[in-house]
Amino acid sequence: MLTRYRLPLYVAGAATARAGDEMSGPALLLVGVAATDSASAGSALLSGITISAAVGGPVFGAMLDRAAAPGRLLAGALVAYSAALMVILLILGRLPLPFVIATAMLGGLLGPALAGGWTSQLPRVVEPDGLSRATALDAMTYNFASLAGPALAGVVAVLAGAESGVVAAVALIALALPVAWTLPADPAASSRRRRTSVVGDLVSGFLAIVRARFLARATVTSVISYIGVGVLVTCSPLLGEEALGTANAGTFFLAALAVASLAANVLVARRPGVLLPDTTVLGSTLVLAVAFLLAATVSPVPLFVAMALAGAAAGPQLTALFAVRHREAPERLRGQIFTTGASLKITGYAIGAGIGGPIATWSLSGALVVAAGFEVLAAASYAAVTAVGRGREARTPDGAGTRA
Repeated sequence: MLTRYRLPLYVAGAATARAGDEMSGPALLLVGVAATDSASAGSALLSGITISAAVGGPVFGAMLDRAAAPGRLLAGALVAYSAALMVILLILGRLPLPFVIATAMLGGLLGPALAGGWTSQLPRVVEPDGLSRATALDAMTYNFASLAGPALAGVVAVLAGAESGVVAAVALIALALPVAWTLPADPAASSRRRRTSVVGDLVSGFLAIVRARFLARATVTSVISYIGVGVLVTCSPLLGEEALGTANAGTFFLAALAVASLAANVLVARRPGVLLPDTTVLGSTLVLAVAFLLAATVSPVPLFVAMALAGAAAGPQLTALFAVRHREAPERLRGQIFTTGASLKITGYAIGAGIGGPIATWSLSGALVVAAGFEVLAAASYAAVTAVGRGREARTPDGAGTRA
């Protein structure tokens, strides 16, 4: 167990890596649009690097749980992800687009390392009584990354061109390598490797998510909610062009969303006891639905208000999701559950990004209405999983088996 003074180092490393990750998405979207002059091609490139996370996340998480030095494995994943970004940049416009998208999909296999891979290590960084506050701080690194990443992508694209945004994203990820390398060791990993296989761990991890009602409910709800977020992000260049006169300015709408997310999580970090994780997961989807409908007006002032409202919901939603995972995940499967959850969310985002471009080409407002519809569907799924869980609980003596 690391002493308390290491928590700031963890936060700095996670924030830097995630800022690079959050920057890489908009940067790839912008460079794809610039290279092909097509919003659909840009969204396909973004979708490619995100959708393969569904496969990579669970496998990487299982390997992370079995690694005696998980930080070194995480550092290797950061190097490989950065290399994939550079290869995409080098071949875009020189090879047919399907080859570029295939390269993006290969890199995307390691995307969850920048998300759940870090968070799964948090219980080794802090003592149990500090985990709630540390979880809020960890969620704030996502909010900071969501703020800094898109804003930097837009600024760098305006000042130096879209390609420079991808290079800057790689540089940020590289800065996090020393922190990842020095994350604490897992002394119990060797015994777990002797008892179980990777395939067995994969099966156990998926079963743990499905059987734990609260974990399954939070996972399903957040994944569907993130489809709507993916639609919004893909619409951002067109929103910038329509409302502010330039596609690059669309990243500033995403930055406004991230500012509100960060502010909301600052309040949660200062008073971690007031957060009701399960209720927050549900309520946030309804607020996001309202925000996306407001954004469908495609007017500058309502758009910024909508982004602030969306951020006030998305920030606490992420903190609540982490709290549910930490509460429900078995220790030996923690890494896999976090990376699998991240993979599923990234896949939801990729689906949204993939459908958002074509719909926005047809109707920008229509795409945002569709995004709001996914938030309503997420709330409905929360209610559905709750009903199923209660029915199973009623059939099981003393409610046994509903949490594991």
